[in-house]
Amino acid sequence: MRAGLILGEAFSGLRRNASMVVSVVLVTFVSLTFVGAAILMQMQIATMKDFWVDRAQVAIYMCTAISQAPTCTDGVASEEQLAAVQEKLEGPALAPLIRDVRFEDSEEAYQNVIELLGEDYASVITPDQLNETFWINLIDQNQSDVIIEAFGGTDGVEEVQDQLQYLEPLFSALTVATYIAVGIAALMLIAAVLLIATTIRLSAYARRRELGIMRLVGASNRFIQTPFVLEGVFAALIGSLLASAAVLAGVHFGVDQYLRGRVEFVTTWVSVADAWIVVPVLIVIGVVLAGLSASFAIRRWLRA
Repeated sequence: MRAGLILGEAFSGLRRNASMVVSVVLVTFVSLTFVGAAILMQMQIATMKDFWVDRAQVAIYMCTAISQAPTCTDGVASEEQLAAVQEKLEGPALAPLIRDVRFEDSEEAYQNVIELLGEDYASVITPDQLNETFWINLIDQNQSDVIIEAFGGTDGVEEVQDQLQYLEPLFSALTVATYIAVGIAALMLIAAVLLIATTIRLSAYARRRELGIMRLVGASNRFIQTPFVLEGVFAALIGSLLASAAVLAGVHFGVDQYLRGRVEFVTTWVSVADAWIVVPVLIVIGVVLAGLSASFAIRRWLRA
């Protein structure tokens, strides 16, 4: 009976303040949508990093006839220089860091370039213009600096490159976008909390006579406060569910059906399964913030 009465009072308050409730729902929806987008972007960055870090290689480019590096003054890397690099890679200092090494000679590099660019470039590029290269997969890609330091400035080595460095600008841009989404979400959540508190105070003011009578007949503060807290929680719950639906739809239509087929260099995307992980987080954030805000607002009003 008490539960039915409390729920009845809560729904009555929602009807009386319909316009404010709609505002709370919309603000909560927008703010939690940004929160969900930020979480998914961080998951996307982590997924991409895991994929590329596992596959990124360190390349040791040996000197060619046209190399201009100070270490290439003798022209094409000699057999002795190639053997020295191979020996150093297999040595006790570097071997424990390396998963595998693949050597690509200039003829193989030429065939790969022609396959990539097309036969039209066969008469423009010659094998002696292309570097002989040691392609190195590390056990831990974060230790690529060790390889770079070991071979930087070595005679016969034109350049040492870590492929992962080309992806860092992309990761940085995505991280900045995540911070922006988090900032916007934080501002919107603050607005939602203030709006919920205002709605509760207005609802309490509209029912001040009823509250006075309830106090006179001995109703406890918890019994009086609970309907108002439920009003805020119900409004925030609706906004949270809408935000969850928006996140799921965004991943399904935006990622699965649009980006996955158009951005080919990214092979690992967040999925709808990942979005479902975010859904309970959004609901908990919305409900908890609304409950705390409404509880604080009605307690202050009752003490006033």
